[in-house]
Amino acid sequence: MNTTPTTPFPDRFLWGGATAANQIEGAYDAGGKGLSVQDVMPRGISGPRTPAPTPDNLKLEAIDFYHRYAEDIALFAEMGFTVYRFSIAWSRIFPRGDEDEPNEEGLAFYDRILDELEKHGIEPLVTISHYETPLHLAETYDGWVSRDLIGFYERYVRVLFTRYGARVKYWLTFNEINSLLHAPFMSGGINTPKEQLAEQDLYQAMHHELVASGLATKIARDLAPNAQIGCMVLSMPIYPLTPSPADALAVMEADHANLVYGDVHTRGVYPGYFLRTLREKGIKLQITDEDREVLSHTVDFVSFSYYMSIAETASPERSGGEGNIMGGVPNPTLETSEWGWAIDPTGLRLVLNQFWDRWQKPLFIVENGLGAKDELVEVDGVKTVVDDYRIAYLNDHLVQVGEAILDGVEVLGYTSWGCIDIVSASTAQLSKRYGFIYVDRNDDGSGTLARYKKKSFDWYAEVIRTNGANLTA
Repeated sequence: MNTTPTTPFPDRFLWGGATAANQIEGAYDAGGKGLSVQDVMPRGISGPRTPAPTPDNLKLEAIDFYHRYAEDIALFAEMGFTVYRFSIAWSRIFPRGDEDEPNEEGLAFYDRILDELEKHGIEPLVTISHYETPLHLAETYDGWVSRDLIGFYERYVRVLFTRYGARVKYWLTFNEINSLLHAPFMSGGINTPKEQLAEQDLYQAMHHELVASGLATKIARDLAPNAQIGCMVLSMPIYPLTPSPADALAVMEADHANLVYGDVHTRGVYPGYFLRTLREKGIKLQITDEDREVLSHTVDFVSFSYYMSIAETASPERSGGEGNIMGGVPNPTLETSEWGWAIDPTGLRLVLNQFWDRWQKPLFIVENGLGAKDELVEVDGVKTVVDDYRIAYLNDHLVQVGEAILDGVEVLGYTSWGCIDIVSASTAQLSKRYGFIYVDRNDDGSGTLARYKKKSFDWYAEVIRTNGANLTA
């Protein structure tokens, strides 16, 4: 890993941004696309689902990347992106999810995306399934609770690897696969309401997704031998609220619930602590010999999202509130974002070291960023957003990435989340903005969809140009 005295980042470090189809494309019913679970989630993770798409669901139009992709990719190229992470909408390729033949219009759309990226010399990083299970699979099969979904996913990935395998080097099988236990409908297309869902079915769905992920890795070895296959997990450094050994034990148990997914992807077997959890819950997974063989096909690298850390405690009187979206308790030593997410740059260095020490696989930070309410203003006659808060947030996190690299961690790249403003997954708002590019659309659906460069646009372009040498500790 080659670094220079001026920057810890390797010479071939990949810099870019990340989006998801359901939060950016719009055109939910164009080009033969079927409905996905996102089309009936107008309020995001915590809100109720609807029987059919409703006009208040901003994801139906999103920011119209479906029609404006060339303009947006040109802006990414202007920033100097060397990689762009995007997802393929499963229901564009198989509208219901269980058809025998794919939808050519959907395949052709992603051909055009890849054409545009190649024109600008940007490496594609493709997420195969990013919270957008076809709605038909949710309603007919109860999503990943059904073993049938392994076969439907296999058909889908075979089409993708056959069509794009020679054009895409980096693939991710599932987005934040460890979110299934927290958001079963969004993450796993599980139609049964969470409060009615048996733990046996939830953990069986987890197993089915892990088998499907291993199967995708196995298939890629044949159909796309030059490809690199990665898993994608939601990272969550966890601190004990007090020095109490009981709190440290609570941290270990919470950590295990997240780390099991990476353990299986990198080691090919279920770890002992997870088997104990199943025993104590009285859960007996249906695991075939074929499943075990498929799980043995481990990933080439581990990718992850990082937004926040959490604290944990064993003390029942102190564990009542949720400090972040994924649980835990508030950490009194950290400030939070406008949406209550703990801001912890050091946590990124900690998780990079933890994952590297544990799995010894190259790491890729594929989501990180600050959601904030931006204000479009005019500076010297040009519309922009003066987002110094975002620059400070990203600078501080990237400094910690550099520290981790100096620690000896192998990091492939960094893709900032929502590099252009998109519809939030957690809240389905557009006012929760992450991007370097402002999109003129509001929570009530109004706006021209015009794009404007924020102050952070030029800042990030300079980060990329200098390979991180302009970052300030």
